[in-house]
Amino acid sequence: MCSPARELKFPHRHLLGIEGLSPVDIAILLDLSEAAIEVSRQVEKKRSTLRGRTLINLFFEASTRTQSSFELAGKRLGADVMNMSVATSSVKKGETLIDTAMTLNAMRPDIIVVRHAQAGAVHLLAKKVDCSVVNAGDGAHEHPTQALLDALTIRRNKGAISGLVVAICGDILHSRVARSNILLLSALGARVRAVGPSTLLPAGIERMGVEVFRDMQAGLEGADIVMMLRLQRERMQGGFIPSPREYFRFFGLDEAKLKLAKPDALVMHPGPMNRGVEIDSSVADGSQSRIREQVEMGVAVRMAVLEALAQHLPNG
Repeated sequence: MCSPARELKFPHRHLLGIEGLSPVDIAILLDLSEAAIEVSRQVEKKRSTLRGRTLINLFFEASTRTQSSFELAGKRLGADVMNMSVATSSVKKGETLIDTAMTLNAMRPDIIVVRHAQAGAVHLLAKKVDCSVVNAGDGAHEHPTQALLDALTIRRNKGAISGLVVAICGDILHSRVARSNILLLSALGARVRAVGPSTLLPAGIERMGVEVFRDMQAGLEGADIVMMLRLQRERMQGGFIPSPREYFRFFGLDEAKLKLAKPDALVMHPGPMNRGVEIDSSVADGSQSRIREQVEMGVAVRMAVLEALAQHLPNG
């Protein structure tokens, strides 16, 4: 029997962020993801939901994990998938984002998945095209499908999200994953903690409703979920940490620090991991780690998002 969420239609034409989604909207996507997991685990993985549709992956930033999972998701739903190589495109010759959007729009795609280094770029592009748009990460703003796959992983392992204590640790200042997870997990009733050095915590983060800890040991005490974030050095301008070795000593997750969390706490990481910087290999590969499971959930969530948006396409 379908849950009430599964019987409802996802009401949005785009997925530009977690902000603006209701708990029911999130539940619809998570329930669709559960069905997509079963499809992905079958020998015959093909479905016809997006047969005849065109999906364009427009990635201005490289991301093997996210782009490949969107490509797999589109193909499993029967779509024609095009990966646009921006590094060799007209963008490198001076074409603006709006010009690129108008050019792609003339090709009549059905869904465009966009990853861009600037916050807000995906919202701008969505205003210029006639198709549905999915945000695959924009600057330090949001990464909604990552938050959804994290929530799906937690829900499948813990049964529910409401009431759980989730410690998000590391470079929160530069992390779009952290922002999307804070919004989503808080909406579903989790108690979210932001754990990191003062230099890597955004000013006014308390206004997002999180508990802030500048001491890793205090932040991990009694946590149900420990979510580590990598140092986003490509977005850092200036010295935010003394050294990687010093950072690992105080804010890297090792077995000793993990023992401060609950005995059945789960360890998560959106990837790619910097082993020995934010997480020790023994923890990343240990029995409490769900990092590989997150990768599997990523394909399922992206299938669910594409299926939900397909309802808004012509003849959808």
